[in-house]
Amino acid sequence: MIEFYWPSSQGEWMAWCSAVVTIAFGLLCMFAPRLSLKILRLQTLPDHPEAVSEARATMSGFYLGIGLCAILFAQPLIYLALGAGWAFTAFGRIISMMSDRGATLFNFVSVAIEIVLAALPLAYGMGLI
Repeated sequence: MIEFYWPSSQGEWMAWCSAVVTIAFGLLCMFAPRLSLKILRLQTLPDHPEAVSEARATMSGFYLGIGLCAILFAQPLIYLALGAGWAFTAFGRIISMMSDRGATLFNFVSVAIEIVLAALPLAYGMGLI
């Protein structure tokens, strides 16, 4: 019989929490794409409904896929992939803040959240905690 694996160490719980937040973001993008686009300050055009499908497919697909795999398989290498995804998300936002004059409060808060979501699974996956 297959059982759900609960984290057993503090580091694993921290990485697991990052995966749960990732899944929550994915569920928001999947089932409330217009709300998630509004939160991200993105706007779709009425004559382009395929823009909403990008939130459902591209954004939620990655978040749900990597988050669920991290929780279901509970392997350090999958947590490293989760952390790397969030780290590159933060890196891209920092590049945008420097290159696109995007130094807004929203971006500063977002990059701080992304750094935390990257650090938790990376620290566990690398054996630091």
